[in-house]
Order: sequence, then C-alpha cells, then structure tokens
Amino acid sequence: MESMGCCERCGISAQRRRTPSDTRQVARGALHSKYTLYRRSTPDRQEAFQLQDLTNRFKEYCRSRGADLVGIASIDRFDGVPPEHHPRSIFPETRSIIVLGKRIARGCLRGIEEGTQFAIYAQYAGNWVPDRFLALTTVSVAQFLEDRRWEAVPLPCLPVQAPPMGIPVRPDAPTPNVMLDFDEAAVRAGLGRFGLSGEFMTPQFGPRQQLQIILTDAVLQPDPFCETVVCDECGECISACPLDAMNVSQPETRIVCGMAMKTARVDWGACRSCRNGAFPNRAHPTGTPDRTAALCVRTCVHHVEKTGLVANTFERPFRQRPAWRVDKTGAAGIVEG
Repeated sequence: MESMGCCERCGISAQRRRTPSDTRQVARGALHSKYTLYRRSTPDRQEAFQLQDLTNRFKEYCRSRGADLVGIASIDRFDGVPPEHHPRSIFPETRSIIVLGKRIARGCLRGIEEGTQFAIYAQYAGNWVPDRFLALTTVSVAQFLEDRRWEAVPLPCLPVQAPPMGIPVRPDAPTPNVMLDFDEAAVRAGLGRFGLSGEFMTPQFGPRQQLQIILTDAVLQPDPFCETVVCDECGECISACPLDAMNVSQPETRIVCGMAMKTARVDWGACRSCRNGAFPNRAHPTGTPDRTAALCVRTCVHHVEKTGLVANTFERPFRQRPAWRVDKTGAAGIVEG
C-alpha cells in the first residue's frame, strides 16, 4: 500500500490500493481509507451508505478550500443535452459533474446601488471572484481528485451563445469550443432554480454567486434537486427595468430535468445597452451580459432579503434610499416608490 497523503482538516486519508483487474471494486485512491468507489450502477445499501459518506467528506474538503456552494449531478441528468453543450463532449468518461459556487459579497453591489462607484463590482465580483478566488478553489479540488487518481477537468464559465471557433476533428465530434450552460448545470446539481428574470438563484444567496464546474470520472452521490422557493414571481425585477427589456406577458418556460421554471422573455439587445449596472459578457460579445449589479437584479436582491427568501441576510436592508435609473433616452432619475 502506497500512501498518497491526507487532509487532516477533513479527516480524509488518501491511499492507493492495488486490486486484481477482474474485481468489481475500484480502489483508485478512495477519498477515505475505509471506503472504495464502486463502478456498479446500482449500489447495494452498504455501498450507498459508503458513497454518501465519502461524498460528504469530499464536500467538506471543497468548503475548506473556499467553496460556498457545492452541488453534484450524475451524468444521466444531462441526457438529451446537445453534443455542443454536453459534458461528455469534453471528457467522454465523465461520471459526475461538480458545480462549485462562490458568493458575491453584497458590498460589491453597494457602489453601483448608490451610483457612485462602478469599479468595485467590476474588479471584485466580476473579475476576482471567478478568476482568482473561485479559480483557486476549483484547481485545488481538481488536484484533490487527481491526487486520488481520478481525472478532474476544470471548466471556466463561458457563454453558450458563442459561435463555433474551429472545425470538428473527428466525424462524430462537435465543433469546438464546447460550452456547458453553467446555470442549467447548477440546477441539475441541485443548487437552485431560475427566477422570473431568468437569473439563476440559490436559497443561500439569491442571484449573488459565481459558478465553475469540474468534470470527473469519480462516482459521487448526486444531490437532490432544489425544491426551495427562492423567486416568488413578485415581478419587481420586471417593473424596475427602465428599458422594458423583460416581457412577462409572454413568458418562457425553462425545463431542466423535468422541472419547469417560468421566466420572462428577455430582449438581450436591450440588456446589452443597459447603463444601470449591467456589464458586457467578458468572454464573448454574443454572450448574455452580467446583470447581477443591474437595477433589475439589485431590486431582486433587496426583495429576497426583505421577504426572507434567502439565508444570507443582514442587519440593514440592502436598499437604503430610492434607486436611481438611466432610461432609454439616457436621462438619469430617481425611481419613484
């Protein structure tokens, strides 16, 4: 038996075990010395217990490395997803999809809420959270899995709207680059649901998080789907938009893993021209803009906190003064009411 190190904080030891090639047990560096990952599609009760305990310990490690959210989806939850957005187009041996989330501090929205400082959000929430803080967590978790001989493919959040950027290299391969829909993946991993605005929302932070994904051939226990109501369809995000970019009279329905979620029909061209806190997509101009700091989503942040729909609440309400807005003509004013 060859030792591969351990994580004292989580009590997880990693050991490499050599087994006969015909065994059904796969001991490729289990996450705990007592447990082994199985390739059986229908584990018995004892195996299921071991798998759940092993997954819990894995999540503890993720949180110890800075993840605020950890969700796991099994590959079958991506059945029906087109090849150009499917995990197995990137890593054909994928068994589990791990979605990691890092909260956006509410204070990162303060400068835009007051209309006096826009660089706070751009630097810390839009740049450093995904590209530094969450990226370091993602790489650490990927290395944790690979230290135990499971391949782990970290993915950045790139827009699914981006056009093809190459040519297929095999007859059955999609055109690069394959982009996963991170918000839908997070729904499949049980982290949250879509709100009326179309934003992905979690019971912990509402719309305030950034996401990254790891694809792995390790078998981990998938999380149950989120049944918690985060969006109560109040419509305040719709009425707050000064560009009338969201139409709820002709809503759309997003269906993920059989779950139907009502969303407004969004005029993304109008959103891209928004001067109320929206930012262009950093990865590609065709991608949907970042609306987390826009007036519509900031209004949502205030509402879900005020009504107790999210766990992360504060001593004072988010909105302390009437909101400002820039309308279609470019004129600035105060939102009445």
